[in-house]
Amino acid sequence: METTDVQSDDLVWGANAIARVINRTDRQTFHMLDAGELPAKKVGGRWVASRKKLLEFLIGEAA
Repeated sequence: METTDVQSDDLVWGANAIARVINRTDRQTFHMLDAGELPAKKVGGRWVASRKKLLEFLIGEAA
């Protein structure tokens, strides 16, 4: 079995779910995603991000 750095339960699917993780509004999150400001990718028309990377991003933003 192949292992990866990102566990499937660590993935956050959808901009609305990402907004809840980073405690931003949906509108703010869509803007940040479209501007490439968040560590996320679009897969099949849907945004996906690692919860761990999102939290690391927020910690770095607060510093």
